[in-house]
Amino acid sequence: QVQLVESGGGLVQAGGSLRLSCAASGRTFRSYAMGWFRQAPGKEREFVATISWSGGRTHYADSVKGRFTISRDNAKNTAYLQMNSLKPEDTAVYYCAAKYSGPYDYTDVEREYTYWGQGTQVTVSS
Repeated sequence: QVQLVESGGGLVQAGGSLRLSCAASGRTFRSYAMGWFRQAPGKEREFVATISWSGGRTHYADSVKGRFTISRDNAKNTAYLQMNSLKPEDTAVYYCAAKYSGPYDYTDVEREYTYWGQGTQVTVSS
């Protein structure tokens, strides 16, 4: 079992920045690829970013590429999502997820993730 707890959400003006954290406990964090997803009101959950457990490979949704950065600190069992140049359309509940994988593997497919956090709200005002 892996328990995931997100933090760092909040209210920010358009153009601002937030950094989300995802703290993991349980099994060896470094064996898991991590992903960030989000769900806006009335919409399906969508992929945002993913990182391999080695940290060497990342992948982003086109809508956030160049503005968001995913990273991880395996010593601290924590993954991060740095969000810059935020837009009102980034408003959503953000979830982190974990998938047991090889060191360079990652995925943007929601159903492939085994463990999920409870989510943290990000609201961007115009």
